[in-house]
Parts: sequence; structure tokens; C-alpha cells
Amino acid sequence: MPAPTAWPMIAAFGLGFAFMGLLTNAVVSAVGLAMFVAGAVGWFREVLPVEHREPVPLATIVPVPRPARGPVKRMEAGVEGHRARLPVAIYPYSAGLRGGIAGGGAMAVLAIAYGLVAYGSPWYAINILAAAVLTDLASADAATLATFNAVAFGVACMIHAVGSVLIGLLYGVLLPMLPRRPVLFSSVVAPLLWTSLIWASLDVLNPVLDERIDWRWFIASQVAFGIAAGAVVARSERIATLQHLPLRVRAGIEASGLEDA
Repeated sequence: MPAPTAWPMIAAFGLGFAFMGLLTNAVVSAVGLAMFVAGAVGWFREVLPVEHREPVPLATIVPVPRPARGPVKRMEAGVEGHRARLPVAIYPYSAGLRGGIAGGGAMAVLAIAYGLVAYGSPWYAINILAAAVLTDLASADAATLATFNAVAFGVACMIHAVGSVLIGLLYGVLLPMLPRRPVLFSSVVAPLLWTSLIWASLDVLNPVLDERIDWRWFIASQVAFGIAAGAVVARSERIATLQHLPLRVRAGIEASGLEDA
């Protein structure tokens, strides 16, 4: 069978970043072009000059009696055995929600630890995040950012919760496409890509955070998010897609005797 490869996805990410840089920063386009070239070259090397393959064990074939001659039975769309669109099984949206909540909690713990270690206050990182919306915090000094601000706390919690849930849902959609090492993608590959994008565009999105961010702690928090979210999503039970069901069932049409029609 053709060997699995992640190069097409890397090339797609790179192409997306290249266009995203037109709206954010030229560095994003440069990183995206580099990713696209690397993904394209890696993809080509997977198929040229010889396609990479991997052995797949075959089940023992039990001979069956040859059926009598008759008309050829053709597969129909919506019937089990028809050509499937991958992935056949996916994670429910609830898995992505739980993963986002778990990852957000892990990231919040590291952010509070950073504030305590660097500034002796758990509110510093929270106020820095809220400064993206609250303009009065944009010019605040370190002492002000180290004090509790109820409005800033509410804004930061909202930003963090929404971002965590959305990224958790994204993990829930992507991880079924990487069945071999989903946690590796969520804890290493995705945080590095996400950190690179933020590093290139943070001076536009949040100048205050860009001036005061400690990238070592930031990368550690992203990895912690990926590990927690990826582990929760990957351990969730998958559900089969509805692609094998008839269209009338997938459309939600209900009527007596319809299943037997």
C-alpha cells in the first residue's frame, strides 16, 4: 500500500500562511513559502522516482464455493461496502470541546506560574492578554499589570476560553486524519506552527504582549495545551460517519415505512 505521508498537509499549511502574510506580516509569507517548498519537495520525493510503500498484512483467505451464474450485483451509494471517503470514523464535537477546555486549563496554569515567578503576581499574564482589547492597559507599567483588575480578568477569561474551545474543535477535526501519532502532531507540530504565526503577527494583534512576552514560557504553554488537548481528543471514542447510510436517512427524513421502501 502507498506509505502515509504528512507532506501534502505541510504544503497546504505553507500555502495558507503565504497568503495570510499578505494581511499580517511579510515574515508570515516567508515562513509559509518555506513550508510550501519543503512540503512540495517532500511530497514529490514520496512518489518520485519510486513510490514509497509499506507492507500490509493480508488476512487468510478462506475459499468459498463459486456462486451460480447470474446478474452482476453492483454497489450502490449509501450501502456498506461502497467506496468510503476518509476518515471513516471521526471524533465527536464534544471531544474537541473537552480537549479545548483541558488544554486551556493547562495553558492557564503555566501563565499564572510565569506571572508568579517573573513578577510575583498571578495577574500579570492575565492583564497582558486583556491589553489586546483594553486600551488603558496598553500603556500600563509592570506594577499596574501585576494588580488585580476585574474587567481585565473577565475579558482575558473570555478571550482565552473562546480561543481554547476553537482550537480544541480544530484538533478534533484534524486528529482523525493522523491516526498513527495524533498526540505528536498536537503537542509538537501544531504548537510550533501556531507559535511561528503568532511570532510574525503579534506586533499587529497585540503590541503590548509583543513587547513583554517571554517566548520560552509562551512555547511551553502552547506545548502544554497541545499535550492536554491532544490526549483528551485522542482518547475519546470515535463515531462512524454517515456516508454509508442512504441519503434519506442522512437528510433526517422520517416517515412510516420509509426504511422498507
